[in-house]
This record gives sequence, structure tokens and C-alpha cells, in this order.
Amino acid sequence: MLPETAGIYGIAAGEISYRAMLDRVEHWRSAFASRGYGDGHRVGLLLQNRPVFIELWFALNALGVSVVPINPDLRLSELEYIVAHSEMNAAFVLAERRGEVETAAHQAGRPIPVVTDQDEVPVPFGGARPSTVGGEASECALLYTSGTTGQPKGCVLTNTYFLHSGNWYRDVGGLIDLKADGERMITPLPLFHMNAMAVSLMAMLSVGGTLTMLDRFHPRTWWASVRDSRATCLHYLGVMPSMLMSAPPSEQDRAHTVRFGFGAGVDKLLHAPFEQRFGFPLLEAWAMTETGSGGVIAANVEPRKIGTSCFGRPAPEIDVRIVDDSGNDAPVGMPGELLVRRGGADPRYGFFRGYLKNPEATAEAWDGGWLHTGDIVSRDADGDLHFVDRKKNVIRRSGENIAAVEVESVLNRHPAIRQAAVAATPDQVRGDEVAAVIITEQAGADRAVAEEIVRWSLVQMAYYKAPGWICFVDSLPLTATEKIQRAGLKDVVARLMRDGAFFDLRDLKKRQV
Repeated sequence: MLPETAGIYGIAAGEISYRAMLDRVEHWRSAFASRGYGDGHRVGLLLQNRPVFIELWFALNALGVSVVPINPDLRLSELEYIVAHSEMNAAFVLAERRGEVETAAHQAGRPIPVVTDQDEVPVPFGGARPSTVGGEASECALLYTSGTTGQPKGCVLTNTYFLHSGNWYRDVGGLIDLKADGERMITPLPLFHMNAMAVSLMAMLSVGGTLTMLDRFHPRTWWASVRDSRATCLHYLGVMPSMLMSAPPSEQDRAHTVRFGFGAGVDKLLHAPFEQRFGFPLLEAWAMTETGSGGVIAANVEPRKIGTSCFGRPAPEIDVRIVDDSGNDAPVGMPGELLVRRGGADPRYGFFRGYLKNPEATAEAWDGGWLHTGDIVSRDADGDLHFVDRKKNVIRRSGENIAAVEVESVLNRHPAIRQAAVAATPDQVRGDEVAAVIITEQAGADRAVAEEIVRWSLVQMAYYKAPGWICFVDSLPLTATEKIQRAGLKDVVARLMRDGAFFDLRDLKKRQV
């Protein structure tokens, strides 16, 4: 734990050896066993990226208990839903959130014990259970996906899910060349997300490496943290390279020991400049909570086709289809929904087991024996896959499909824009129109600024992709991993449209001669 993160958390900085961690885990395991925790129990963890999260998870799992990581950004009604839906039997939380979680539990009709890591282990709500070391198919964790409609779905993740994820990272090779001794990874991503929990942590365990967890991504101190941690590899999301590239060049840009970065969503126009400036490859990959590493696809070998949103080609053990709206295989070069499964006898190996208490949604996700990802991709003549957008984020304007992420990527390069988010808004003539919600670098942005942005956009992209509506805001709805919260964005756009906050610039959108 680096001093900056330790200071924010109010805990001790420094490294924890494997021996010391094992002793901590065994201490907790013994305490939980004495209180009757066992197979069939679930325990909520609202602890951010603190080492105690890992201690509790491993101790509970040793008794066959599943953990429910909780996003600290969730509030009362959301906490109430997760406590009730997961049927958790206890929760370990931050001291400042204890009262809120207790209230949520009582309102859910499930008055579980809610404690901090400084308290004694409580008796589990619902009584004791037999403690058993779970098999590989047993539940290890329950992760809730943010979802775009309705309540979040609880993904049941097995021991196989986590073990395979670490083994995949250890063995995949190519540019992801983990050393058996001395590997050091740094990640700013949260442990309640599958990336940090199942990929980063399990990868380092698989090779006996060191994992440095930050509380979040701090652009100004990022490279200092990378250097201080002596990181040899790192994990990123698309917003990170963009923010790092906005800083002035420095003689310290290559003063690090990083061999590669692993992540997704780098702006395709910044991909090559980032690698040239900072001196290591950003390896784009694709996966989701439901696939785990059982269906991961990564650009870990050359040629990586930098600057084309390419995330590699499927390994031989992964089957892929790209289908159009009718369910037919899309031709080469044409976008369609990505369907994946594991090759061989078990098409679900390494994937999630299902959605808790929702067999209908599980069956829908696996319709026809393929996991329907909801991601729109295309496959080129070489067999490499290129990300387009989420299926639900595609704007359908006058018969043209427009990827929101593509428009955002262009807008974010405008000098007056700090961050832009794009969504569809209904249009009586064209079906959908492109609506952009923008945080600017200048105060008092007005219609003249909005018009200038649209005119600039018309030079950068096809006219139909440019925003027809623009609204300036102070903040955007983001997930805990700094991604645009798409469902929240649609609500924001609808509200701002009702309030008359948008500038109507549709008359500027004309086909260029």
C-alpha cells in the first residue's frame, strides 16, 4: 500500500508478505469458523481497495462462504436491494457507512449484523452452517452488474471462474509475459469489479507477484505511484490514457519499469502516440463479468493494428460469432453483436454460473448455446476483432448506425472539451438524433461555443455523426470505474431536453460536398 492511498484510507503504508497475509487470513478463518460460518452463507464487503477485503474474502472462501463486494457509491435504496436480493448473512463495511447499511438491512426485512473490521466477528444472520471447502464449481463471489435497465443482476461466480482467470493471465504469453519471480502490477480499479478482483489479483497470485492497489486513478500522481511501486505492468481503462496524454511532456515520461499495460477502450487516435511517448504497449482486450477469462480475447501478439480499436483475435479455445439483427452471421467488415462460448465439451467453462434468482435472464443470455454479449464488433479479413460500441449505445439516425463511443472519442479531442458523453434523443424525422452533454474547459460556454464545436465536428467525422443537440454541464454520470453510466446518461439527456437546456444545432448538419 503506497503512502498516498494509505493516507486516504487511514491505514499503514508498506508491503504485506505472503506469509503475513496467510497469517491474517488464518486468523479470520478461525474466527469465522468459531461463529458458525459455512457453505451457503454470503457476506457483504464494503471496504474499498483495502487489504482487509482480501483477508476476509480468502478466509470466508476457505469455509465455503461467498462474498458480495459492494460498490461504495451505492446509496440506501440500492443497498437495500442488494442486501435483500443476495440474502447475505452479515456485512463488513467502512465505519462511516455502518449506520446506512444497517438501515438498508432493516428496511429490507433482513436485519443482518453490520460490523467493521475492528469489531468481533458476529454470529451470522440465519444461524450456523457446516463449513466445507467448496469445490471448483461452488460459488465464490456474487458480483452485481450495473445493468442498463431494471435492477442490477447478481452474477454467480465460481471458484473455477477465479482460478482460471489467474491461470489464463499466467499462461497466455505473447506480450503478456508474466515473470515467475518479481512481477509487480499496479491497478487503480476497484475490487468490487471483476477486473481487479478476478484478473489483477489472481494474476499476481498465480506467479507470486506483488499487487499495488490504489484507491482510484489520480492523474497528477499516477506516474509517481508507478515509479514508487516499481510496477512492471499495469491495468488501465480508456479514460486513463486520454487524461495522461493531456499533461505536458516530461523528461520523466519514460522513467518507469513498465513492460506493458492491459486494458480496454483507449482512444484509437491516442493509442500510438501514447506508446511512443511513454514507451510501452497498451494491450487492448475484451471480456465482461459474465465471461470472466473463459471468454477473454486480447491483442497480446503482433500485429496489434494500433489505432483501429482492435482487441485481437479469439484463441483456439474460444468460439465466436458476429451476428446481425436477424441472427445471421455478419459478413467480414460488417458490424454485428458478438456471441462467445468456450470451445470443447463445456461451453461455459470459466464463465459465470448464472444470474442469481433469474433463470429467465440467464437463459436469454445463453440463447442458442452462445453468450450474447450486447457488444457490437466487426471482424476483418485477418480474423481480428474491432470494437464498435455497446448494442444499446448505437444511435440509429436516418438508417445510419452511429456508435456513441466513437463520437465521444472525437469530441474529447476538441480543445474546449474536458469530457463529452453522447446519447440518442428522439427525432420525429430521423428516428434518433445525436445529443452531446459536454463539460467544457471554459466558463460561460454559450451557443456560439456549441456552434463552433459542431462545425469542428463536421470536419472530423461524417456529418450525420456530429451532435445535433449540445448541452453544457458541470458533471457527467460515471460508474465507479470512470466509465459513462449509460442508463443514467439517458435519464440526464431526457431531463435536460425537457428543461430546454440543449442548444438545437440540427440545421448545421449538412452533407459535405
